[in-house]
Amino acid sequence: MITYRQLVHVFRQLKFDRRNTPVIVHSSLSAFGKVQGGAETVAGALFAEFPKLIAPSFTYKTMVVPELGPQRNALEYGKHSDANRMAEFFRPDTPADRLIGILAETIRAHPSTDRSKHPILSFTGRGVNGVLTSQDLQEPFAPLYALMDQDGWVLLLGVDHRANTSIHLGERLAGRRTFVRWGLSTEGVQQCINFPSCSEGFETITPHVTLITQRLRIGRAQVLALPIRGLVDMTQALIADNPYALLCKSDNCPRCRTLRAELETRPLPTLSNQSLLRE
Repeated sequence: MITYRQLVHVFRQLKFDRRNTPVIVHSSLSAFGKVQGGAETVAGALFAEFPKLIAPSFTYKTMVVPELGPQRNALEYGKHSDANRMAEFFRPDTPADRLIGILAETIRAHPSTDRSKHPILSFTGRGVNGVLTSQDLQEPFAPLYALMDQDGWVLLLGVDHRANTSIHLGERLAGRRTFVRWGLSTEGVQQCINFPSCSEGFETITPHVTLITQRLRIGRAQVLALPIRGLVDMTQALIADNPYALLCKSDNCPRCRTLRAELETRPLPTLSNQSLLRE
């Protein structure tokens, strides 16, 4: 059984300034095996070793779909009335989605943490209040920009890069288009622009970030740590080299299917455009 002491021991082996470096954590508690004290023990070890800690606390159950909306938005409008009726209002104490993991919800529920106010893509943490308040409806991933500017790190506990939200920042900076979604809040239905693409293809980045990734183990779980700036730079480079990079392979994924369709119909550069590119 994994103990608090073992968790702290492993975290202290990471080779960066844990006390002053902001860290975003993504996790799967079940990947560890048995942990004495469960998620509370892991959260306590994280708080002890990373004073500047942030985690996603996304709430997909607040999402609604209108009858009409923008085209090429990877949504079918007018077919979600039943789901819309079941949507929940976003509030500061709305639990994080189960897909995000019980550890993220444990961090969110801790009395020492704060939370941003985005109705779908909120973040939670402590020691990073300025990072959290940078988020708004226009820029849901502003906290990630702030973390990158502060030379922050990503910590993956028992999950792979499919859970690595910071790759979306690299997509944005590479010019990959985003989507529009709508979230239900106590202020009404709020339009949320710059909603990201799918992350199911993100694991293909692994061989490209090997040299900047630190690897450890806790119980059965692999621990990965890497700098956000290096991760974002590599994401931009991959998409610049191949516009299809990091998209998932599923024909049933509306967002990746929409992005592929746009790329496939994009006109080839004209001769004049090619000469401008060379210049």
